[in-house]
Amino acid sequence: MANLKDIRDRIKSIKSIQQVTGAMKMVAAAKMRKAQERMEQARPYSNRLSELIKELLPDVDRNLLLLLETRKKSRYTYVIITSDRGLAGSFNTNVLKKAQKEVDELGKENVDLICIGKKARDHFRSREYNIISSHLDFWNDLSFDHAIHFGKEIVNRFVTSEADHIQVVYNEFVSVATQTVISEQLLPLEYNQEEQKDEEKFFEPSKDEIVLNLIPRHLNVQLWKYLLESYASEQAARMLAMENATTNAQDMIRDLTLEFNKARQTAITMEILDIVGGAEALK
Repeated sequence: MANLKDIRDRIKSIKSIQQVTGAMKMVAAAKMRKAQERMEQARPYSNRLSELIKELLPDVDRNLLLLLETRKKSRYTYVIITSDRGLAGSFNTNVLKKAQKEVDELGKENVDLICIGKKARDHFRSREYNIISSHLDFWNDLSFDHAIHFGKEIVNRFVTSEADHIQVVYNEFVSVATQTVISEQLLPLEYNQEEQKDEEKFFEPSKDEIVLNLIPRHLNVQLWKYLLESYASEQAARMLAMENATTNAQDMIRDLTLEFNKARQTAITMEILDIVGGAEALK
């Protein structure tokens, strides 16, 4: 059995860790609330814009815009969104596993990676995947300008035929306790014929003009949505992980306190036995 000083030091150390995890939980909770508000504000606009684009695509000549061009897929670009920091449970691991599985199925030699977040960059760089760019240390100052900046780089790869297909892998915020990994095609823009509605609508200006103006905005808004969803998911995952860590620390403190009391009781009993033994010897 460990001596009293060792147990006391362990309890003190775990209490210090518990204070840190508790503080990190509070910080993550505050960041998550703000991120969730921004995400919920962006969702309706993003979803409605996507629906409108899908309604217009069947009636638009795909030669109108390079972004509408469908090609034989031979070169892929994957945009992988993770965080810069850990201590967020399985938040990064789930994204990285899904992305790596899909890339390996296509053949790593056929895929270029754009890594948003340090965890994605470190993971794929250590495994010698083809990373063409990475974006780090911007999450605390996240703004729509970042979506525009990333969007220019991503769209340019498709326009210049450096990529025939662009896929985004990110975490979608479902609830505080649940984040779902999504792999979504960004380019080329496609639609499901079965989802199209038969109702007749009149558009002013023409459908072609609307598409020409909306598609660049749509791509930026989609990237903004991916970033907001991922950031809110990261903070929710970190808050939950820190809450679990705080609870586990409390359990360990309780167990160690019990062990400490047992050790102290044993030490007191041994001292009493020594005193009684000494008194008996004097008789």
